[in-house]
Amino acid sequence: MKKTPLAVLIASALLSLDATAFNLMEAYRDAQAYDSQFASARAAREANSEKSVQGRAGLLPSVNLTGSASKINGSSTSTYTPNIDYTAKTYQVQLRQPLYNRANGELYEQSKLQVAVSEVQFDQAKSDLIIRVAQAYFDVLAAQDTIGFIQAQRVAIAEQLASAKRNFEVGTATITDTHEAQARFDLSNAQEIAAINDLEVKRNAFAQITGKLPPPLVSLKAGLKLSPPEPATMDPWVQNAESGNFGVVAQGLLAEIAKLDITRNRAGHLPTVDAVATYGSNTTLGFTGTTTATTTNIGVQLTIPLFSGYATSSKIREAISLEDKARADLDTARRNAAQSTRTAFLGVLSGLSQIRALEAAEVSSKSALDSNRLGYEVGVRINIDVLNAQQQLYSTRRDLAKARYDMLLNSLRLKAAAGSLSEADLMQFNELFETRQP
Repeated sequence: MKKTPLAVLIASALLSLDATAFNLMEAYRDAQAYDSQFASARAAREANSEKSVQGRAGLLPSVNLTGSASKINGSSTSTYTPNIDYTAKTYQVQLRQPLYNRANGELYEQSKLQVAVSEVQFDQAKSDLIIRVAQAYFDVLAAQDTIGFIQAQRVAIAEQLASAKRNFEVGTATITDTHEAQARFDLSNAQEIAAINDLEVKRNAFAQITGKLPPPLVSLKAGLKLSPPEPATMDPWVQNAESGNFGVVAQGLLAEIAKLDITRNRAGHLPTVDAVATYGSNTTLGFTGTTTATTTNIGVQLTIPLFSGYATSSKIREAISLEDKARADLDTARRNAAQSTRTAFLGVLSGLSQIRALEAAEVSSKSALDSNRLGYEVGVRINIDVLNAQQQLYSTRRDLAKARYDMLLNSLRLKAAAGSLSEADLMQFNELFETRQP
């Protein structure tokens, strides 16, 4: 009975875990529900959404209730009241409404900007998740393709090995041809085992993001023609990145917060005005009976800071320096966004050129293989020429598939750098892949 190669058994075990393939958008949905980095970003966004509520609290009234109960024991030299023992109970309700407090007003404006920063950072987390899912998805596809190309190459080598053996038996070829073909066949088995191991590593990386070991993933449509970015020039992309990149937008908001911090600290020199209303009760139970006194106060309280040990001036200088830092960080964010955009744009153009070159190389390699096979049959080529031509063809096909994945990934990175990457882009990418297998 013919034995099944170990590599084939391993590949079958890996690829038959789930007979239903699923697409890039489904992988992204799974990642949204599972990925810990995205969960952290979502929790941070929910936490930071409370900043505006906390900031507004400084402008709203506050109400406090205080109370106390005391037992007093004493004595007196008076013959009329030799003992002074009584119980005192007091409580007070105070309402305070800020009428003028510049620092609290600036703090509220800062809190609204902090909420906006958290929203932008969450958008950045969604964009990063799209890139990470696409990267993991394409890595698995590339690993699957590598196994497929190795297996197809091994079939072709097996045919060449059988041909070499037949020719040797009839005396039209030397044993060297057989040995060369056998060596290539054995090498392909070793390459397949390594490729299957690489596929398992890529599948585990995919599962780390989505929570699921991937079933067989659908591949790109045959004969797919990829388009250049739109617009097709770099400058518009760079301009969009310098203003719309998520990192740039977030840093711009942080710079505004730093600017407001200067005003807030300068307000430490300004007076504050509060409306204060107090209602209190004082009850005394003693030797003369029970006495209850209630008071109600309504007024305006003015507080003028005079000296705070130079703390306010120091905080102002600190805030000015921190604003300078925030502005410098904004410039850095713009430059990084522009550089990332240029890199991704050139990666897309280079990828398209590489794809066209590899497509031409695939045609040439196929023609070279056919020519070498024909030459081997008529005796003008040797077996090693055919084997080399086969290896060149399948290596070209593997490189072509990888170049397509890299170009698509760079397209996503380009949009991410420009701040325009969204789920809609993944939905469009799904149209580039084969339909789900039944």
